[in-house]
Amino acid sequence: MTDIRRTILWVIFGFSMVLLWDQWQLHNGHKATFFPKPEAATAAAAPAAAASANGVPAASAAVTATPGQVPSSAPAASVTPREKIEVSTDVLKLSFDTEGGSLVRTEFTRHADFVDTSKPFVLLDQSSSRVYMAQTGLIGGDFPTHKSPMKFSGERSLKDGQNELTLRFESDVQNGVKLVKTYTLQRGNYAIGVKHEVVNTGTTNVSPQLYLQLVRDGNKPAGESSFYSTFTGPAVYTEAKKYQKVEFSDIEKNKAEIDKTSPNGYVAMVQHYFASAWLLADGIQRENFVRKVDTNLYAVGMITPLADLAPGQSKTVSTQLFSGPQEEKVLEALAPGLDLVKDYGWLAMLSKPLYWLLDKLFGFIQNWGWAIVALVLLLKIAFYWLNAKAYSSMAKMKAINPKIMEMRERLKNDPQKMQQEMMRIYREEKVNPMGGCFPIMVQIPVFIALYWVLLSSVEMRNAPWVLWIHDLSAPDPYFILPLVMTLTTLLQTALNPAPPDPMQAKLMWFMPLIFSVMFFFFPAGLVLYWITNNILSIAQQWMINTRMGVPPQFNLPKFK
Repeated sequence: MTDIRRTILWVIFGFSMVLLWDQWQLHNGHKATFFPKPEAATAAAAPAAAASANGVPAASAAVTATPGQVPSSAPAASVTPREKIEVSTDVLKLSFDTEGGSLVRTEFTRHADFVDTSKPFVLLDQSSSRVYMAQTGLIGGDFPTHKSPMKFSGERSLKDGQNELTLRFESDVQNGVKLVKTYTLQRGNYAIGVKHEVVNTGTTNVSPQLYLQLVRDGNKPAGESSFYSTFTGPAVYTEAKKYQKVEFSDIEKNKAEIDKTSPNGYVAMVQHYFASAWLLADGIQRENFVRKVDTNLYAVGMITPLADLAPGQSKTVSTQLFSGPQEEKVLEALAPGLDLVKDYGWLAMLSKPLYWLLDKLFGFIQNWGWAIVALVLLLKIAFYWLNAKAYSSMAKMKAINPKIMEMRERLKNDPQKMQQEMMRIYREEKVNPMGGCFPIMVQIPVFIALYWVLLSSVEMRNAPWVLWIHDLSAPDPYFILPLVMTLTTLLQTALNPAPPDPMQAKLMWFMPLIFSVMFFFFPAGLVLYWITNNILSIAQQWMINTRMGVPPQFNLPKFK
């Protein structure tokens, strides 16, 4: 029998090396070797190709009711000048375009920009470096769309003592149909009520369909780290198929798979910490779509049919547009499944209760850094007996290590007899080589889930800890925490029994050094979590070794 614990560590080391190489390639502008990113997501922006003469991204040419084929018809004749309407609340600063009444820019006054922290964070934008907008309109005929001129009315800022702001965009009559969009903004709220009123002013029946879409380029968000990867792209949620992420590259290749028809759910554009989504009430039938709009420009949306409108009749459809940070409790309250845009992956069933506990600790401590420390402490207490068994096994292995080393040297020319003798020593000393491995393996999913909680939680942005750590979502500016993390990892390695094989012993020292390189570029909150885990593990291991009569000794490497 081989030492399985060493084999597992070899696998972890190899996988870490692969991840490190891939991220190093991306950091230096090359394609990933083992885990390629979608080409569209890293392509250069193409706003010129993606925009028409008046600066609005072109849509597909067909004017039909087919899902995803949203019109690109020219604006109807009108004397209304095009204008950008700037509106502000206590948490939002928005820009609307009177062409289509589209939302073309969102600033979050309570969240700083990744690159320039003196500026507010911008999600939706229509500029030379970013195309990201929320658009709506009608199809099924030559009706008002997101390219039709509209007249604006309403106030432009939320006054003191005012809790609600209403904006109205009204189109000209087009082929007997008028579209009125009413946006309702509320104090402290990132969800915007959007009411679409369709009026038939003509002399014949009409059957329009309402489309809601988010249009975005495929570029990586500014300020994203190259040393860890988070999802950027469209997502569709339905009760039948749940949360479905779509890579930009799959849209390029026409390989995107989503639930195309549903009476419930939402469509969204997702990126690290922030998201936008169109929400339509349950029970309203809709057709979901994702599509390529133009070069490096993509759309996700939904189309819902309206009842036949006789002359003089009108129909109103109420929707919500969310554009904001991925605050889990807020998302849960808005719509079923919307909290899934905060993507924990396959460990969501573990991550969600861990976030709940972290949030409760923050409510008591009022500091996210100390809440992280407290959470790791509670996890260590919960896993105390499992860790105790693991460290007891390691202590026994360390106690018999001199005997193993002597035997290996004596029988180095007879591998078969060496293996038999090793198993005899294990039996006599009642040592299980797997004893230190299994309890640790059981805990790995929990700590990976906590890793994703800390990486995904927007609450870490601009959250201070102590002294020089002013933002737990950003790397330590002085690299003090990564250095401490490296030292604690090396100390743990020194406390563990040395592998019998000299080459393995050397690699056991190289592995934490190489692995630590990534932590110099990781968010400070993640590094703090790892340091806390290391320190508590060292303390428990030291205590158990002393109790078992195995004085802590440092197995320093012998490099020749």
